[in-house]
Amino acid sequence: MTAASLSPARQPLARLAFRPFFLLATLFGMVALMVWLAFWHGDVLLRPQGGLLWWHQHEMLFGFAAAVVAGFLLTAVQNWTGLPSLRGWSLLALVALWLAGRVLLAVPLGLPPLVPALVDLAFLVVVAAVMARLVIAARRWRNLVFLPALGLLALANLAMHLGVLQGDAALIRQGAYLAVLLITALMVVIGGRVIPMFTANRLGRPRPAPRPWLERLTLGSMAALVLAQLAAVLGLALPGAGMAGLTGLAALANALRLARWEGHRTLREPLLWGLHASYAFLCLGLAMWALAALGAFRVELAVHALAIGGMGTMMLAMMARVSLGHTGRPIASLPGIGVALALLLAAAVLRSPVLALFPGISHWTYNLGIIFWCLAYAIFLLHYALPLSTARLDGKDG
Repeated sequence: MTAASLSPARQPLARLAFRPFFLLATLFGMVALMVWLAFWHGDVLLRPQGGLLWWHQHEMLFGFAAAVVAGFLLTAVQNWTGLPSLRGWSLLALVALWLAGRVLLAVPLGLPPLVPALVDLAFLVVVAAVMARLVIAARRWRNLVFLPALGLLALANLAMHLGVLQGDAALIRQGAYLAVLLITALMVVIGGRVIPMFTANRLGRPRPAPRPWLERLTLGSMAALVLAQLAAVLGLALPGAGMAGLTGLAALANALRLARWEGHRTLREPLLWGLHASYAFLCLGLAMWALAALGAFRVELAVHALAIGGMGTMMLAMMARVSLGHTGRPIASLPGIGVALALLLAAAVLRSPVLALFPGISHWTYNLGIIFWCLAYAIFLLHYALPLSTARLDGKDG
């Protein structure tokens, strides 16, 4: 065995960002939710920075979701630009930075609170810097849209950390809401690019031609919603009726967009109907947010509709698809993936619409929601741990 063969750049896990980040995000999300389940039952397994409530909110957004976003974007940017993305020692260093943030927030080790916060904050800044370097070098200006999104996501993270350091619960909450809406907006952008394309390719049908007015309305309403939430982080929150109008408009625009993608024709393909169903949950979550802004119920219920039914489901479906395509395997739904996606959707239904209608059964909905999430991602791990950690079947690099 030569020294070259032992180089990190030659090891499958260090070849492209989707490999380590999809694998670690899956494991981390399951562990974090089991810790949260134990806490919900009165067992304190950790004494993390900020307390367990803050840790749960923060780590599902900036631990789990940020890792999936980084894995996807740092892999996709190579295709978008034609330039090599992070790999080898550089990629492993970024993974180590993400891991350090998780460890130091969970077990602060008596360090000054600012130290774990700075380590955690550095992760998204580095991801944005890598994206910027590649996109600008290749002059792929269309993909610059992801850079302000990553920058604002880092700002939302900063708000959550400052909220803890200053004892400001409102700042923590508004920062978390900004992160949820930013990740939702990223999924709207990415979903609009890939869901109709994947569907048309699989069904052998022409892709529906985008309607410029609808695309402008969809993306514009999401951008306005993010800016409104950014204003709330800065202490300039819109009145409830204004926020309801923006979220309602975004929900309607996205629903009209989704209706044109022929999701009803994908019921035999879990990797497709999972994407359509997750996008539908984005619409539902935004509609629930509009109602919550008018006082119908707690905004937290809309947040969980977006986080579980939208983000969690779309991320699992996208990770499953990317992990097959980028490891030289046929893109086909593996046994149990449909069950996994259905479990996530069931968790979302229990944790948001059902709880909105029947608030007295929160104990069961919380428990089942966590268990369903963990089972869903355990199924993903069962199928994809080996492909993610071994070389491509076709012998190509990546």
